[in-house]
Amino acid sequence: MQLYGLKTCDTCRKALKALENAEFVDVRADGVPELVLERAYAEFGGALLNTRSTTWRGLSEAERQEAPLTLLKAHPTLMKRPLIDVDGVLYLGWDLDVQAVLG
Repeated sequence: MQLYGLKTCDTCRKALKALENAEFVDVRADGVPELVLERAYAEFGGALLNTRSTTWRGLSEAERQEAPLTLLKAHPTLMKRPLIDVDGVLYLGWDLDVQAVLG
């Protein structure tokens, strides 16, 4: 199980604490493998892009018009977090539904 997130993200820390066997991947330091990112975008679509993030607010209007996958590859911190990969099955976020399945 791999958990993609930010070490400074409270939600990621809560998920990591609950999922003791998860391997943490810091998207700021290590990025997200392109294949994982493409699979996640195919599954979650626009929900993968966090338009409430500080990174999003710092983008120009022209940058915001770029394709979501292009933006996520250039700015991995734009990804909604955490993204959890459990043997090829992806989960996005750490809401009650995800917690019920994984926790």
